Amino acid sequence: MASSLALTTQPWAAGSRASRGARRRPAHVTAVAAPEGGASAGAKLRASATELLAEVERLRAENEALRAALAGLQSSEPDAAMLEAGAAYAAEVAAGHAGAAVAAPAQAAPAPPVKTLAEQLEEGIRWPSPEEGNFWERPPRAAPLPLAPPAGSGAKAVARDPRAFHVVHITAEMAPHAKVGGLGDVVTGLGRACLSRGHNVEIMLPFYECLPADAVEDLRHERDFECPKGRTWDGQFEMSTLRTQVFTGKIEGCPVILIRPDWNNANTNLFRGSRIYGGSYNEAEAYLYFCRACLEYLRESGRRPDVLHVHEWQASAVPMLFWDAPARFAPDMPNTRVVMTIHNMDSSGECRQDEFAATGVSGELFSTIDKALDERTIGHNPERLCLLKGGIVYSNAVTTVSPNYAHETLQGGAAGWLRSTLAAPDVQAKYSGVLNGIDTIFWDPASDPFLAACYDATRQEGKALCKRFLQEGLGLSVDPSKPLVAVVSRLVPQKGIHLIEHAVHRTVEMGGQFVVLGTGHADGGLRGLAGGQYRDNPDVQMRFTYSEALAHQIFAAADLLLVPSLFEPCGLTQMIALRYGTVPVVRSTGGLADTVKDVDNYQGNDMQPNGFVFDGIDAGSLNSALDRAIRTFKQRPEWWAQLRGRIMADADRWSWDTAAGSYVDIYRQVSQL
Repeated sequence: MASSLALTTQPWAAGSRASRGARRRPAHVTAVAAPEGGASAGAKLRASATELLAEVERLRAENEALRAALAGLQSSEPDAAMLEAGAAYAAEVAAGHAGAAVAAPAQAAPAPPVKTLAEQLEEGIRWPSPEEGNFWERPPRAAPLPLAPPAGSGAKAVARDPRAFHVVHITAEMAPHAKVGGLGDVVTGLGRACLSRGHNVEIMLPFYECLPADAVEDLRHERDFECPKGRTWDGQFEMSTLRTQVFTGKIEGCPVILIRPDWNNANTNLFRGSRIYGGSYNEAEAYLYFCRACLEYLRESGRRPDVLHVHEWQASAVPMLFWDAPARFAPDMPNTRVVMTIHNMDSSGECRQDEFAATGVSGELFSTIDKALDERTIGHNPERLCLLKGGIVYSNAVTTVSPNYAHETLQGGAAGWLRSTLAAPDVQAKYSGVLNGIDTIFWDPASDPFLAACYDATRQEGKALCKRFLQEGLGLSVDPSKPLVAVVSRLVPQKGIHLIEHAVHRTVEMGGQFVVLGTGHADGGLRGLAGGQYRDNPDVQMRFTYSEALAHQIFAAADLLLVPSLFEPCGLTQMIALRYGTVPVVRSTGGLADTVKDVDNYQGNDMQPNGFVFDGIDAGSLNSALDRAIRTFKQRPEWWAQLRGRIMADADRWSWDTAAGSYVDIYRQVSQL
């Protein structure tokens, strides 16, 4: 295979067909005329022998040229034009020599130098400029050029689990089209991973007005039904219904069931607006109705899933209603169990008892300490419910998104007042931390269509081109020797905004560059820096927006990713950074502590050190890690390249297939209850 590939990828194969044919045509001995006046048999034989030797020498020279070209190709990748031209040349060679006798002497043309991989990658890049504006919104190349897998690597077969479960996820988000944070990534990644392991997976989410219909493959309107929905009016509970529409289709290969009110025939604006959250409607009412609608649809459609996997406070009413509502869902689905995943304890879903009526059930049913009463409101008028607490109490298994965050919620202050709920013996027995993963197909620098140049652990040339591409597009000074530090994050207090602001100053002081991509209500200080002190600075650029394409390009271009979170249940950006050979600088908390180990101070043996870590929440603590990282990048470039290759080679550790195996174990355990 290798020799065949070498033959069909010579850059000189595209030369003139006529010139190659002319070199071959006089080569046949039978076409050589005898000298005028006749020649002896010996003379003829000597002439034939001479011509035969000349032909042998010509063929030997051509063979040596092929060998030299093959050696040059071992570190490069062919492009489509080279492959096509090489194939044409190979065909001509075969046709020209078939049945041929001895050729006449010919001088083999020297092969032009074989292009390096970096040269091939650079050829197709459409270089941006700051004047272009949002350069990330158009293709970065004239034509895609993904890297082929390294020789002998082969595609890894995904193991199929012995028992296939029918799992229905109920969620407010799903990447990439109904995504605000990591929740959407988790739902899509876990769903796809379980599908590949042979499970029947469906994802139920609201059909938001801002979810584009063309983003849903094979979108179909399946049915309408009347969903029970109540309200509390003047202290009295009143029951009614809300006409509800159900659509089916696929997003990212996952079957989806989309739920929304019939806006034409119902006096409601639930799930309308230009954003996933922050519409003009009451979110508690919207998601409580959504929970009831999901259960009603499952019963109407005859589905009997093995597992209902609910996510965050928005879906917490599902286990409450499933096990305790007068509608008696559990008896209709006797083998169904409920698994709940908490992605962030910071949002607990506070709810007035009268608001809970949107489920078609009075909130009084759950207003006791052992169910869903918010203990902080005892004695207040009125007392309130906590939906996240209710989900924890009623689910058969409860997970959070990293082992360390689970420990922090039980032993530290990460769970806040809900720590007492988690510490109850019956809850603690069903509570665990499962580290999130990333979709290593979607996040793959070797085939990422958003990148100007692809690369992998052993062929890193494309990363330097990605850095230059981003520098040119954002208007940064184009300098490969300057360490590029990036932040890709929601800009909210949890993310350590004051540390990000400090890191901008510190990075510039140390001769580096800083890029920010994100949105959030705590971005005021960073906006001030971007529009003030660093307005025209060639080493600082910030974009206060959300762009999937630009995020990919920043992960690929950056040398360092900064994640200084005050708390972080799991975090996905540091795992994506590792996948892209971008070294993380993180605060040791939650899932960051599970995934990033300090290259200078790590003493464990469960994984290789892969980043720079600090503990405190002050500027000095941040400097202790950031300074080391920047100095190492500048002073030890060979060591840095080795680190980059090693963390990329270890990227399978963060795939969703690993995490999916842990969830399948949980599905198996609850199915035996």
